[in-house]
Amino acid sequence: MDIGQVAKISQLPVSTLRYYEEKGLIQSVGRNGLRREFDKDVINTLAIISLGRNAGLSLDEIGQMLLPEGLAVDRQLLLTKADEIDKQIQEMQAIRDGLRHAAACKAPSHMECDKFLRLLNIAGKHRHRPQYKL
Repeated sequence: MDIGQVAKISQLPVSTLRYYEEKGLIQSVGRNGLRREFDKDVINTLAIISLGRNAGLSLDEIGQMLLPEGLAVDRQLLLTKADEIDKQIQEMQAIRDGLRHAAACKAPSHMECDKFLRLLNIAGKHRHRPQYKL
């Protein structure tokens, strides 16, 4: 299938497919004129890349698992990422709970509310953290 079909099925821009090919994550099987051609299995590979990216893996980490002979999952890396996600979930739940409390708090000023001040403390610790892409 040509690169346009792959882009349509995967809902990825052609530029992303070209970049993934440049990084060695996917391989074209040839050309039809000027258009790259891919095996139909590339769709599964793109799904694996998407899953890895959503889990917070870098393209290099994903690339180390995509071998010519098949998928070689780094189980320890996945466990480490799962632990990181668990920590992020706990932090986000604490923030969510704090926001709900702040919205309903009856204190005359939020700066007099212990729970709100704890929320500020959590937010202050993470002010330079990049946005999550889950």
